[in-house]
Amino acid sequence: MRFLLSFFLLLPATVLAAESGDYPVQPIPFNEVTVSEGFWTPRLETNRKVTIPYDFRKCEETARIRNFEIAGGLKAGTFEGRRFNDSDVFKIVEGASYSLTIHPDPELDSFLDDLIAKFAAAQEDDGYLFTTRTINQDNPVDASKKRWGNLRRDHELYNVGHMYEAAVAHYLATGKRSFLDVAVKNADLIAETFGPGEKQLHGVPGHEEIEIGLVKLYRTTGEKKYLDLAKYFVDQRGNRPETELYGEYAQDHIPVTEQDTPVGHAVRAAYLYSGVADVAALTGDQDYIRALGRIWQNTVNKKLYITGGIGSTRSGERFGDDYELPNDTAYNETCAAIANMLWNHRMFMLHGEAKYMDVFEKTLYNGFLSGVSFGGDTFFYPNPLESDGVYKFNIGQSATRRPWFNTSCCPSNVVRFMPSIPGYAYAKKDKAVYVNLFINSSTEIAFEHGKVRIEQKSQYPWDGEITLSVTPENSREFTLMLRIPGWVADQVVPGNLYSFMGSSDERPSLSVNGKSISIVTENGYAVITRKWRKGDTVTLMLPMQPRRIIANDMVAADRGRVAIQRGPVVYCAEWPDNSGRVSNLILPDWATLSSEFRPDLLKGVTVVTAKVPVFVASDNGEEIVEKKQPFTAIPYYAWSHRGEGEMIVWLPRKAKAVKVIPAE
Repeated sequence: MRFLLSFFLLLPATVLAAESGDYPVQPIPFNEVTVSEGFWTPRLETNRKVTIPYDFRKCEETARIRNFEIAGGLKAGTFEGRRFNDSDVFKIVEGASYSLTIHPDPELDSFLDDLIAKFAAAQEDDGYLFTTRTINQDNPVDASKKRWGNLRRDHELYNVGHMYEAAVAHYLATGKRSFLDVAVKNADLIAETFGPGEKQLHGVPGHEEIEIGLVKLYRTTGEKKYLDLAKYFVDQRGNRPETELYGEYAQDHIPVTEQDTPVGHAVRAAYLYSGVADVAALTGDQDYIRALGRIWQNTVNKKLYITGGIGSTRSGERFGDDYELPNDTAYNETCAAIANMLWNHRMFMLHGEAKYMDVFEKTLYNGFLSGVSFGGDTFFYPNPLESDGVYKFNIGQSATRRPWFNTSCCPSNVVRFMPSIPGYAYAKKDKAVYVNLFINSSTEIAFEHGKVRIEQKSQYPWDGEITLSVTPENSREFTLMLRIPGWVADQVVPGNLYSFMGSSDERPSLSVNGKSISIVTENGYAVITRKWRKGDTVTLMLPMQPRRIIANDMVAADRGRVAIQRGPVVYCAEWPDNSGRVSNLILPDWATLSSEFRPDLLKGVTVVTAKVPVFVASDNGEEIVEKKQPFTAIPYYAWSHRGEGEMIVWLPRKAKAVKVIPAE
C-alpha cells in the first residue's frame, strides 16, 4: 500500500484513474528519487534540519499554533494574527510530512501527532475549521462575522485548501488517518455548502488554492464529489451575476475559458491555473486547456521576469500591464515563483513539451532560490532585480532577507516546496522516460515489462557534463527523452521577451556508450530510442559560457541594458565584489566575459568576470572621470548574504544609461 500511495507525494501526484483520463505524462514522485551529493543536497538538508523546525518555532512564537489550542478549548485566550495564519501551519506540516517520507524521525512524527490533535480539537462539530471565527464567533479578528460572509477576503476556503494538501501528505507519509479525517470532515461540509443546488451557496474563494487541495483529496479517497467541487469552483469564476464578481484582482472578471492574459494577484492566478490544469486533466475539458495555453503564452511573452518571477507590482502583489517589468520596484513574491513552477510543471504533464520545464528551471534556480538564505532561517518576500539596499516600494525597509513576516506565506511555502524538488526531475509516458532536471540522483521507473534504473551524475549548474547510467531490469526497447534546455538553442525563455546577444559558437553534444550520436529533438527533448542493456551510459554535454541577454524593446526598464546568464543561472553585480557599489559601472558590448568557480565564495559559486568602465569623481571632486576596474557578477540567488548595499541584474551598456554617478 505504501508503495502505491507514494505516487501522491509529488505536487500534483497521480495514481487513481479518473473515468475520463489524467495527465498524459506522469511524474516520478520525489520519494522515489534519491539525491546524492551535489548542488541541491545542502539545500534539502538545510530545509529538513533548520527551516522546518525554525518555521514551527516561529508559529509557536507568533500564536499561530496557539490559535488552534484556543479554538479547541485547550487554552484560554484570544485570536492573534491574521485570518490566513492557519494556512502557514498547514503548509509547514505538509513540508514536514514530505521530510518524514524520506527521513523517518520519531520526534518529528510525535510532534505532528500532537499538532494534529490540536487541529482536531479546533474543528467544530460539523467540520468547520477557521480559528479566528471559532474563537470569537460574534466578532472574529480580521474576518467577517458570519461563515462564508466574505469569501472575497476571508481566506476560509484558501486555508483549508492548504489543509487538504497537508493532510494528504501526512497520511501518505505515515499511514495515519488522524489529519486526513479532519480534512475529509471539512471537505464534506464544504461540498454540502457549495454547489449548483438551489439551497447551496454559489460563491467562489477570493484566494484560489482549495481547487488544488480538493483534487488531492479526490485522488486519495476516490470521492468524486471533491473533484466535482473543484470543477464547480473553477466553472463559477466569472460566471455569476456581475454584482457578485470579484474582478480581475481575483481572476473573477470573466469565465476562465474566455481568459487569455494573466491578471490580478500573481499567487492567486498561478494557483488557479494549477487547479484548472488538474481539473482539465481529470475531466478532459479542452476549453480549459486551450485557455491555459493562451494565458501561458501571454505570460512568457509579456509578463515574465528574466529570473522566472511573476507579479511585478507591489500594489495588490499583481501582474502589471504588458511589458511592465520594473527592476528596483519589482515585487516577484517568492510564493509567486513557487506557484509559477507548480503551474508550468502541470503544463508539461499536459503537453510533454520541454518549454514548460525551461520556465520551471529558470524560476527554480533564480526567482525561487533567492527567496531563502543559505542558513535556511531568513527569507525574501519580494525579490527585486535592482537595489541600493532599501526596498523602493517600502521606504526605509532594508532589502535583506528577514526571519519572519506578519504575512509569512513565503517561509512556509518554501518549507513545503523544497523537499519536493527531486520529484520534478523525471517523468514517464507510455514507453518513454523524461529527464527534466539535471540533479545528482537515481530512480527506478516501473514499466509494464520491468523496471528501469536511471542514475544521473553532474556538477550542474556549474558544469554542463551530465552522465546517465541506464539499467533496465531486462534488456528492452524504450525511449529516453533528455531535455535540451532552451538556452542551449539560443532561447532565453520561450517567446520573444528576451534574447541572447549573438549566437553561441558552442553546441551540445550527445554520446551513448562513448560513441557520439546526432541530437534529434522532439518538443525540446533529445530523443534516444534503442534497445537498452545493463551498463549503458549516456553523456550530454551542454555549453556553459556566460552570455549576454537583452530584453524586448517594449520593456522600458531594460532598454539600453544587458543581463548575464550562464547555464540556467541569472547573474547580478553586487557591491562587495565591485569596489563597494555597482550603480556607477557599465557592461559594454566589447567587454570579454570569463567565468571561474570559486569554492570559498557564497557556499561555492561560479562567478562571471570582466574589465569594465566605472564613473567616479576626480581627485579634486570637480568632474566625473571614467576608469576601468575588475568586474565580478555572482548568481542572483546568492545576493544579500553579505550585508546591505547595491545590487543590479540589468546593467547599462553605455554611459548614458548609468543611473547614479557618484560625487564622492
